[in-house]
Amino acid sequence: MRLLVLCTHNSARSQMAEGWLKHYAKAQGLEAEVWSAGTEKTFVKPDAITVMREVGLELNGNYSKTITELPDPWEFDLVLTVCDSAKEACPLYPAKTVRLHVSFPDPSGQGLDAWREVRDAIGRMSQALVQSLAQQGAADEAALRRAVQSL
Repeated sequence: MRLLVLCTHNSARSQMAEGWLKHYAKAQGLEAEVWSAGTEKTFVKPDAITVMREVGLELNGNYSKTITELPDPWEFDLVLTVCDSAKEACPLYPAKTVRLHVSFPDPSGQGLDAWREVRDAIGRMSQALVQSLAQQGAADEAALRRAVQSL
């Protein structure tokens, strides 16, 4: 299974989601190739690296990239957009590709507490997504949104 997390700059939310999804896929024994990309590329924000490191997940080797820089960029089983502008700019994928959208606020320019809140919300959504894929082979967007809200 190939999963793509898409955001505008591939600098924070999509990077955190990639880290969480890889973590939970490994824990669940789900064979998944997880990538993140942006509609534009910039750099991975230091605050994203910091807050992910706090939970034991390392983003230090990650880098910002666009969809066209990925191997087989049009061959993903699931494309998850994590910001509204990326959803609007998301290219068309083949019919076999499942597209899901769960939007998270951009913590850029805010303190680490805002970053932690977004990190934890993305973590809950990622855990629910991997669990659903491992158990049912599919995911429900509404269930992912509910997972973001749960404590």
